[in-house]
Amino acid sequence: MKTILLIEDDVTISELQRDYLEISGFKVDMAPDGETGLNMSLSGMYDLIVLDVMLPRMNGFEVCKGIRETKDIPILMVTSRREDIDVIRGLGLGADDYITKPFKPAELVARVKAHIARYDRLIGKKDAKNDIQIRGLFIDPDTRKVLVNEKETVLTTKEFDLLYFLASHPGRVFSKDHLFERIWGIDAMGDLQTVTVHIRKIREKIETDAANPAYIETVWGTGYRFKE
Repeated sequence: MKTILLIEDDVTISELQRDYLEISGFKVDMAPDGETGLNMSLSGMYDLIVLDVMLPRMNGFEVCKGIRETKDIPILMVTSRREDIDVIRGLGLGADDYITKPFKPAELVARVKAHIARYDRLIGKKDAKNDIQIRGLFIDPDTRKVLVNEKETVLTTKEFDLLYFLASHPGRVFSKDHLFERIWGIDAMGDLQTVTVHIRKIREKIETDAANPAYIETVWGTGYRFKE
């Protein structure tokens, strides 16, 4: 499911936009001001950002500039003003498109779908297939990089292989025997405690609270499962 961030200070407008986007199958987060929106943009994993120009604490132009310094995802700017200079400024700072109030919610949904589809085509089918993105966790098997809330965490070779294997099969329970044979090989030296140790180390690196894991859960008496 694609996730959208709405940065809009008018609660009535943002809730209407959220409702239409959710009906269309998107997951939606909302930010009530520019500073909060920028922080959420940089710490979260979003497929598109709908960004209002007139915002408290930090205007949309400043937010757009801040996002573009580190991220390359679609940004759809929204304004109630029609001056060409605003459009030029927004696009110059890296916005992908502009929509002027008032607009029909269906038009917003259509723009969002079009830009996400275009972005997916640009990054390529290969990346879309192989990369894994679940909540704040991003796993790239080609570069073997793991990002947690946009920050890279370094895993050993076996830690990465084990994490990627589990994340590639969300919801499925694997025994320690199966995981050991799959990652280390049937003829490898070692015992099943190796799996336990590696799971613990992975949790310490990717979980906010390793004692209450959000990604890899223990299925007592059976093995481990990556949460869907």
